[in-house]
Amino acid sequence: MNKLVKPEGAYPAIIGGERVFTAQSIEVIDPATGKAFATVARCGAQEVDLAVAAARRAFSTWRLTTAAERGRLLSRFAQVITQHADELAALESRDTGKPLRQAKVDVAFSVRYFEYYSNMVEAVFGSVIPAATDRFTFTTREAYGVTGHIIPWNYPLGIASRTLAPALAAGNCCVLKPAEQAPLSSVRLAELALEAGFPAGVLNVVPGLGAEAGADLSGHTGIDHVSFTGSVPVGRKIAEAAAGNLIPAALELGGKSPNIVLADADLDVVTPVVASAILQNAGQTCSAGARLLVHRDVHTELVSRLKDIFASTTIGAGNTDPDLGPVISALQHQRVSELVEIGRDEAELIHGGGRPAGAAYEEGYFFEPTLFDHVAPQAAIAQREIFGPVLTVTPFGDLEEAVAIANGTDYGLVAGVWTRNIGRANWMIRELHCGQVMVNTFSNGVELPFGGRKKSGYGVEKGYDALLAFTHVKGAVVMMSKD
Repeated sequence: MNKLVKPEGAYPAIIGGERVFTAQSIEVIDPATGKAFATVARCGAQEVDLAVAAARRAFSTWRLTTAAERGRLLSRFAQVITQHADELAALESRDTGKPLRQAKVDVAFSVRYFEYYSNMVEAVFGSVIPAATDRFTFTTREAYGVTGHIIPWNYPLGIASRTLAPALAAGNCCVLKPAEQAPLSSVRLAELALEAGFPAGVLNVVPGLGAEAGADLSGHTGIDHVSFTGSVPVGRKIAEAAAGNLIPAALELGGKSPNIVLADADLDVVTPVVASAILQNAGQTCSAGARLLVHRDVHTELVSRLKDIFASTTIGAGNTDPDLGPVISALQHQRVSELVEIGRDEAELIHGGGRPAGAAYEEGYFFEPTLFDHVAPQAAIAQREIFGPVLTVTPFGDLEEAVAIANGTDYGLVAGVWTRNIGRANWMIRELHCGQVMVNTFSNGVELPFGGRKKSGYGVEKGYDALLAFTHVKGAVVMMSKD
């Protein structure tokens, strides 16, 4: 490994407890300016091999630690992250372009993941099975071994934490591959893990290109489980690689999530939440409320209120803490622009539609908050994941129509329901084809299992279920004898 002194503005890989710089590096671009502000190691097959080997060595002892020991270390990690909260938030904001206050929320969630699983780890145990009187039959839960984690650029710190925390709590050793567009907080997280006292090799980070380090990690014969968050096409490749090695995979592949507003909903409560659900992180959230399905009786009023919010939204670089930062890259800006252009021919453009006017927005990847009304359920902008600050509005007449529209995409991640009628809410919870339903809110915590249906993927993250998902069940039978 190349143990060089860190060049100015350069970030390494973290392999076996060492900071490793590679011969080639990747420029890290500030989305607010379009200019590079740092570089990060560009790992390939060699570095992935080294990281997997380091994790395998560490697992030989890490798997023997008690749940209480792992819990104490996870708790200490949460404390160290808290001590570096301002640094991490500033880094995350610069790296992704998101407003600083949103980056601070991401850091708080990162802390909460490690706190939560530090407390939950001692609740993982097997069971005794009353199979026969002459034998003792029981199960245990054991770590898989080395787990691979491939995360996206939209919430790099938050998603790294939500997948690493349960994996480490269960006794696995991890190799994390962050997105090349926003890798820096993942590198810093691994450095802080060492500071917190994690043994070398328990957590390794291999930055690099998806087609290189990502492909090498997902197909590596030395990993025992892989987690991926990202696009459907890449998710298919990850699934194929995992299937080739006969290992389990957890895939979270995005969504086209609806907020369903019934006629009796309180619009004073609904409006700011619906707006935030699509403007947060510039709409680059897999669970973003990208579709608004609203009853015809309150349709006109709600659209008018949303237009006012969109028109008053402040836009700027993340470190200025506006309401809306840039999207992540030139490629993503182009993708959002192309879908919005399609939308102009499909629906009524109420607000936005492109780059904001003014010299301050000529550089970087800024996009206006964009609102389309009277969007047909089968329109491209209602079916395809735009991953930008673009909200589509579709009116409906009754509950059956609302549910049919909500279920009428290839995705099934989350849904929001807004009503004062608890009976209707419960009926819709049952009928909606998605992994989570939120009633009179559009937020969820660390404790609630999170996973999708259809093209939103499979597997589970968050909650106690995620902790169990990073273990396998072993059955045992012991014959009993008095002799």
